[in-house]
Amino acid sequence: MTKVPAAPTFAADPIARRPLPPALRVAALLAAILPTLLAHHQPPSATLLNQCLAVALWGGVAAALAPARIRGETLALLAALALTAAAVAASWGWGSLPHSLALQALGLLLAAGVMGVAGADAAGRPSGPAAFAALAWGLLLAGVLSGAVALVQVFAPGWADGNWIASSGLPGRAVGNLRQPNHLCSLLLWALVAAVALHELRRLPRAALWALVPLLVFAVELSASRTGAVGLLLLLLWGLLDRRLSRSTRWLLALTPLLYGLALAAMAWYGQLSQHAIGAAARVAEGGLSDLSAAGGSPNSRLNIARNALALVAANPWTGVGFGEFNFAWSLTAFPGRPTAFFDHTHNLFLQLAVELGLPLAGLVLLLLAVALVQAWRHAARAAGDAAVAGRAALMLVLMIGLHSLVEYPLWYAYFLLPAALAWGFALGTPTTDAAPGRPSAGPVALPGLLAGLAVALGGVLAVLDYQRVVVIYAPPEGSGPLAQRIAAGQRSPLFAHHADYAAATNTVPPDSAALGFTRATHSLLDTRLMIAWAGHLAATGETDRARWLAQRLREFRNPEADEFFAPCDQGAQVAFQCQAPEAVHDWREFAALPPRAAAPVQAGSPARQ
Repeated sequence: MTKVPAAPTFAADPIARRPLPPALRVAALLAAILPTLLAHHQPPSATLLNQCLAVALWGGVAAALAPARIRGETLALLAALALTAAAVAASWGWGSLPHSLALQALGLLLAAGVMGVAGADAAGRPSGPAAFAALAWGLLLAGVLSGAVALVQVFAPGWADGNWIASSGLPGRAVGNLRQPNHLCSLLLWALVAAVALHELRRLPRAALWALVPLLVFAVELSASRTGAVGLLLLLLWGLLDRRLSRSTRWLLALTPLLYGLALAAMAWYGQLSQHAIGAAARVAEGGLSDLSAAGGSPNSRLNIARNALALVAANPWTGVGFGEFNFAWSLTAFPGRPTAFFDHTHNLFLQLAVELGLPLAGLVLLLLAVALVQAWRHAARAAGDAAVAGRAALMLVLMIGLHSLVEYPLWYAYFLLPAALAWGFALGTPTTDAAPGRPSAGPVALPGLLAGLAVALGGVLAVLDYQRVVVIYAPPEGSGPLAQRIAAGQRSPLFAHHADYAAATNTVPPDSAALGFTRATHSLLDTRLMIAWAGHLAATGETDRARWLAQRLREFRNPEADEFFAPCDQGAQVAFQCQAPEAVHDWREFAALPPRAAAPVQAGSPARQ
């Protein structure tokens, strides 16, 4: 019979109790906490500053780790990232993906590769468990502080001023300072994994663990995220299957779904007293659980967007629609029963790769990721001692964000992608019992790794500076100059020109600037305002039938903001192009191939777009 380990004690252990490297400890705390707690934002993006800060600070973590080599165990993961980067380059060079979107994707993929290499090399050193503990402390504190934000957003929403604590746009639900319930839950689940790891590494007392876990689970309930609730089942499985965890830890993990149920009941009772729907009850009240119905329920359910994505895969099985082009192809393809929200992602990693890369390349990328996952599991399973604890916890971090990636797209955000890559590399580099002891990596041989981390950090800083070129368009300070001049300057931004292009396409600007805007902004996110402006531009430049086709696609979204555009049609007029049926079927690629054509501006208005 297998003996179940007792709870970890704080006995002296030269490896587990080794002091954390000061630079790494500080870097990990800042990287995990600041990007996820930053509430301040600058338009037009609500989380762009969080992402730039994540790139800069996680690059600092990689620099502090200063990897000395690329371990062979990471090759499958790196190959998957490299193939995806090649798809980005092809969509940019041979397709129509704007340079700003392509450079953003390439930069993040490169940064993820650096983090994976850094994690694997750190895991193979004698200080590996201490290095992972630095990451775990950062994630735990980020989760606890985000849990405190969740309490404020639900129980004291008046305190959420938008500068230190973001206000929730979903009454009765917590969204954290990342402003999305699912993002908050992924962070909380990571914090739960980190707490378990720190306890098993004898760095967190049992009493603290048993106090923190209910708090974090309670915060999960306040978000009303289905992903968070399912993630707790993954913690339950961890407790049931990992027999090398201490007995008390396994019991606590097994109890997390019960804790969630108790939190759900407590909040339902509190909601009755306060006459407000809170947490999961608020989601039920707004009909948010309809996504789970077999028929698809809400028109904006994941099932409906998946059906549309599968139709695009069937129409483009070999090469896909091109990396970053899902929204463009989907919006311009006829789907009479389409979701009414404007989606720029399929909300499923498998589907996203299949529809954008094509089945052959997507299959190869997913196969490489599966190989890397199996390798990480084997290393964690064959490790011993503190290295095994760190390796298994790192693997759980990857599995948690992987679970989230089945219904959302967290890996498209730097504050999840980079720590996930670091954890995956750490799991891959975990030394096994039959491997030679690792040696510390220091001195000149670590210089390339140090420089790579600093390059990633510098990229995050430069991205913030470049972003200011478009911020001035949407939030102009005193004396910032004419709108057309600000837009023209923003269109020269290497990383964020598509935001300036949106303003150019939807405001009165010189014809050349507007034409460039319609060519590039349409590949970021086609929304009502942009589709109306683009349809008018196409009609004004002689592309009348394509303008009709675009108007028909807009009508499928049934968006109230388009009512004025279609008002002449509802009044019986059939002269306007938007009231006429297209004479031919137009493939989405026809719109991608249209050259920039200058025309008189057709749409004016405020450039504000949150």
